[in-house]
Amino acid sequence: MQLEIRPDPAEVGRARQWARSRLAGSGMADDEPLAETLILLVSELVTNAVVHTGSPAVLRLSLPGAAAVPATVRLEVADTSTRAPVPRCADDDATGGRGLALVDGLADRWGWSPEGAGKRIWCELDRCERPGRSAAVACRGGRTAFDGLAFEAV
Repeated sequence: MQLEIRPDPAEVGRARQWARSRLAGSGMADDEPLAETLILLVSELVTNAVVHTGSPAVLRLSLPGAAAVPATVRLEVADTSTRAPVPRCADDDATGGRGLALVDGLADRWGWSPEGAGKRIWCELDRCERPGRSAAVACRGGRTAFDGLAFEAV
């Protein structure tokens, strides 16, 4: 499934709505922790594409069937910029610069690769059922580090 994104900040909201409808169609509840995490990741990656490239992008979402637990959900955003994503260390007062650190802290895996005349940034979330823990944390090793920043799973 994919959605064409125009270089307009209003597209971020449209991308979230589109992703929510795809989640509902796959049988994933809107309030499931993995769904909430996925929508946040859609926001971050689409915002980065729109703000930092000023060009159209494509949002792709790969969802497992409702019966597939455990399974992996994959999110990709392809844009026409050849610039590599650069993580930043944002000051406490900064209003931006935390997006890739957030992606690293929430996704089970993420990365990027050149694609045609641009690039593709992707992340994956493992969906599994373990009582008492959020799906986004339950499948993780518990801790990840990114460019000097550490995130502890709770």
